[in-house]
Amino acid sequence: MRILVTGAAGFIGSHVAEAFHRAGHEVVGLDNLSTGKRENLPSEINLVVMDLADEARLETLFRDFQPEVVSHHAAQVNVRVSWDKPAEDARANILGSLALLGQATRGGTQKIIYSSSGGAAYGEPTRLPVAEDHPVHPLSNYGVSKYATELYLRSFQASGGLRYVILRYPNVYGPRQDPHGEAGVVAIFTMQFLQGVQPRIFGDGSKTRDYLYIDDIVDANLRALNHQDCGVFNLGWGKEITDLEVFQAVRDAVGSTVEPVFEQKRPGEIDRISLDATQARKVLGWEPRIDFREGVKRVVADWRKKLGCG
Repeated sequence: MRILVTGAAGFIGSHVAEAFHRAGHEVVGLDNLSTGKRENLPSEINLVVMDLADEARLETLFRDFQPEVVSHHAAQVNVRVSWDKPAEDARANILGSLALLGQATRGGTQKIIYSSSGGAAYGEPTRLPVAEDHPVHPLSNYGVSKYATELYLRSFQASGGLRYVILRYPNVYGPRQDPHGEAGVVAIFTMQFLQGVQPRIFGDGSKTRDYLYIDDIVDANLRALNHQDCGVFNLGWGKEITDLEVFQAVRDAVGSTVEPVFEQKRPGEIDRISLDATQARKVLGWEPRIDFREGVKRVVADWRKKLGCG
C-alpha cells in the first residue's frame, strides 16, 4: 500500500512512518522540518521537505506518488503559539489540512488517518473518563483548529466518499520526543533531571492527563490502516495521572531526590482529562500495553544513552 505520512519527521509521525515501512508498505514522508528532524526517519523512507500550504508542490507529490492512504500528523502543536499567533495556528492546522484533503480527494486517495487531540478538543470535561460522545468544547485555539479538521473530514467524506479514521490522542510520550517543546512533559522532566536543571511544574501539580506510550499509538495506527469504515476513536488508559505523579515517576527512574519548583498555571490548559477508549477496544481490537512507569523507564534509558550519561 502507498502511504503518505505528513509530519513524518516529528516525534509521533516518525514512529508511525517507520512502523508502516516495517510492515511492508511503500511510505513517503512529508515535513517542513520546523520542529521535525530528518534523523528521526530511517534512510529508506523518502522525505519530501515542504509545507502543506504549498499547494503546487503538494499537487505534484500526489500526482507522482498517488497515495492510497494519508496518515496526517503534521500540525502546529504548541498551545501558547495558538494563543499568541492564532492565524499561524490556523494556517498550519486548518488551511494546511484543507489543502491536503483537497488533493487527497482529487488524487483518488482512499482513506485519511487523522491524529486529533483528545486532550484539547473536549475542553473541561463534565464526566471522566471522556467518551467520544462527550460534548466538544475546546478551550484553546489549538483545540479549535484540530477539531475543525475533524469537521472538514466529515464534510469531505459526505460529499466525495473519502473515508477517514480519526484517532484522538491523549498525552503521548516516548523516545524522540522533543524536551524543548511544550507538551512533552516526560521528556522535559527527564532532560532537566539528567542535566541538573531545576524541574518546574506549572500550577500546583494536581492537573491531570492520560498518558500513552508511543508504541501503543503506533499499534492503533496500524489497526486503523486495516479498518474499512469511518470512525472516531479515543486512545488512552482512561486513567488520570497528575503532573506531580509524572514528576515523581521520572525522578524515581532517574534516581534523584530533587524537589520541583511550582509556577503559575498556563492559560488555555484544562485541569483534568482522561479518555475512554472502549470504542477502540471493541472496533479496532486495540489495547494499551505499556504501563506508565515502565514507559518512563524506557524514556530515561533512551535519554541516558543519547547523552552518554550511563
